Amino acid sequence: MKTLFDFLNELRENNTREWFNDNKPRYEESKEQILFFTELMIREIHQFDEDIPLMDPKDCLFRIFRDVRFSADKSPYKTHFGSFIAKGGRKSDRAGYYIHLQPGNSFLGGGVWRPEADRLKAIRAEILNHPEGLKEVLGDEDFKKYYPGIEGEKLKTAPKGFPKDFEEVDLLRYKSYAFMFHVDDQTVLSDNFVSFAVDAFKELSKANRFLNDALNKT
Repeated sequence: MKTLFDFLNELRENNTREWFNDNKPRYEESKEQILFFTELMIREIHQFDEDIPLMDPKDCLFRIFRDVRFSADKSPYKTHFGSFIAKGGRKSDRAGYYIHLQPGNSFLGGGVWRPEADRLKAIRAEILNHPEGLKEVLGDEDFKKYYPGIEGEKLKTAPKGFPKDFEEVDLLRYKSYAFMFHVDDQTVLSDNFVSFAVDAFKELSKANRFLNDALNKT
């Protein structure tokens, strides 16, 4: 991963099309590294999560080119690589596994981020009907070593159509059911990063199983 990190560090300081074009071979080499790592993760996750098929890692990798049309920041390139491993790849609306590699800000995570209204309603309905399923995951000590809680914004009260007096109403208020674990640069650059990521994603599969079971009912 050192080649990838070196490229991203320099890209952060030289985020222009001219520099990028001059360093295109380094970008391609870095891209091959994240694709190789993504493929490793696909094969490993496939062994413990039946929802994840064997797929082309290119279908999981997000483009490095930024959409600057509605952004005050006109930098043309992202300064990280990201892959989302899920049935359907990076465009999937199912719970999956996210790899974010960025010097000083790498993380592993996943779940479902800002799902469409019908998908979000399905997850909330599953929590309403079977709150013990998600509570068991969130209370699991091995799971909490990596993911202390659900990430993202919450409503101030119960979502429309759901009872305000529901005992676990707090779990219904999330707009995403996503999880994140920050990883330091030393770990990413170590020889143990693959096994480390596999262990983290094994724990995440407990939450993803609950979420995808809910989405299967839509």
